[in-house]
Amino acid sequence: MPENSWPEKDSYRELEPIDSLLSDDLESDLFRGLGGRRRKAAVVLTIIWSSTLALHLLSWGFWLILGLTGLLWIQALRVLFARPIPVPEPYSFEKKSDWPYVSLLVAAKNEEAVISNLVRMLCNLDYPAKRYELWVIDDYSTDQTPVLLDQLVGEYEQLNVLHRSAGAGGGKSGALNQVLPLAKGEILVVFDADAQVTPDFLRRVLPCFQREQVGAVQVRKAIANASVNFWTRGQMAEMALDTYFQQQRIAIGGIGELRGNGQLVRRAALESCGGWNEETITDDLDLTIRLHLDGWDIDFVEVPAVEEEGVTKALALWHQRNRWAEGGYQRYLDYWRLIASNRMGTKKTLDLLSFMLIQYLLPAAAVPDLLMAIARNHPPMLSPLTGLGFTLPFLGMFIGLRRTRREKKFRVSTFLATSVQTIRGTFYMLHWLLVMASTTARMSVRPKRLKWVKTVHQGTGEESFEF
Repeated sequence: MPENSWPEKDSYRELEPIDSLLSDDLESDLFRGLGGRRRKAAVVLTIIWSSTLALHLLSWGFWLILGLTGLLWIQALRVLFARPIPVPEPYSFEKKSDWPYVSLLVAAKNEEAVISNLVRMLCNLDYPAKRYELWVIDDYSTDQTPVLLDQLVGEYEQLNVLHRSAGAGGGKSGALNQVLPLAKGEILVVFDADAQVTPDFLRRVLPCFQREQVGAVQVRKAIANASVNFWTRGQMAEMALDTYFQQQRIAIGGIGELRGNGQLVRRAALESCGGWNEETITDDLDLTIRLHLDGWDIDFVEVPAVEEEGVTKALALWHQRNRWAEGGYQRYLDYWRLIASNRMGTKKTLDLLSFMLIQYLLPAAAVPDLLMAIARNHPPMLSPLTGLGFTLPFLGMFIGLRRTRREKKFRVSTFLATSVQTIRGTFYMLHWLLVMASTTARMSVRPKRLKWVKTVHQGTGEESFEF
C-alpha cells in the first residue's frame, strides 16, 4: 500500500460480527450478571485441584507433566527467537490531507491534579488541529475536575467535554460508550488522565492502521516515576517484560493485547465488536479478546511510549493487580466457547492457551501440588512447568530492559545494570503468584462488583486507590 494511503473500507473480513455471536450463538453469561462467572470459576478451580491431586497418584503423572512442558518449551523458543515486526515510517507532512481524523478519548473521575496538564498536552500534538478532537468524559467528579474542564474548553478548539450524571452506569466502559456517538474519528485513542506522550505520538503510531487487518494498536507503557521506590522500579521492569512479550507474540502470529492507556482502536472494529463491554472490570483486556475473535489483529508499538504514574505502595499495587488479574481471567470464562472453537485461528489460539496455562492455571494448581508434595514427601509434580514459568519471564525481562535502553553497542556497565534490574524485577513479579492464586480461588466464591475501581492520580507519584 502506498505511503500514507488509507483503506476506504475493510472488505477483507468474512466473519460474522462478534456482537451477534455473543447474543445469539454463545448465550454468554456475560449478559446475565456475575452468577455465571462464579459457577464457571468454581468448576475450573475444582478441575484444576482434582487434576493436580490425581497426577500425584498416577505413576505416569510426572511424565505427562514433562511432556506438556516440552511442548510449551517449543512454543517458548518460537517466542524467544522471533524477530519483532518493523513499525511503518511516520506520516510525512507533505500529505496531511490523507491523514485520518482521530478522536482522543479520556474518561476522567476526580482527576483535578492532572487533568489540566493532560488537556494542554493533547491539544498541542504535532498533528493538524483540524484532523483530531479531544473528548474528556467527566464521570460525575466530586472535586474540581468539572470546573477545570469547563475553563479549558474556551482555550482549545479541539476540546469537548461531556459531563455524566450521578446515575450514569458502566464505569469507564459506560463513559466511553456514551461519548462514542459524538466522536467523529475513524481512529479512537484512549488515554488515562495521567498519560504523558510526545508531540509526534499520532504521526508515529497511526501508520500501523494502513494495514487493513489491524483493528487496534497498543503503545508501550512506561513508568514516569520509576525511581521512587522498589515498587515503581518493579513496575518499570514489568512494563519492559510486557513490551517484550507483546512484540514476540505478535511476531509469531500470536495475540497482541490492549492495555487501556495509550490504546488506539479502529472505529469499524470497535463497532463490529459491540463497543466497550460494561459488564467487565477491565475493558481493555475484554476488548482484546473480542477483537481477535472478530478477525482483527492488534499491533504493538515500542516507540513512542505513553508514560503513566506507577503505584508507590504495596496495598495499592495489590488492589490494582487483583483487578487486572480478575479482568484477565473473566475473558476466558466469558468467551471460552468461541476460543475453544478456534475462531481466532490456530496460531492465536495456541498462543492464548499457552499463556493462560502459565499465567492462571499454574498458580492455581501450585497450592494442591505443594500440599501433596509435603504429604507424600517428594518434589512438587509441577516443578518442570514452574521452571518454565520462571525462566521465560526472566529472559524476557532482561531482553525487554535492554531494548528499552535502545543502546546498540555492548557495554559492561549497561549489562550489569540490566542484570540487577532483572533480578530485582523478578523478585517483584513474585507477587503475581499470590495475586493469580487468590484471584482464581476468590472468583469461584465471590467475584468483584462491577464498578469503576481506579488509581487516584496526584501528579507527584503519590497515589491512593479508589473503590
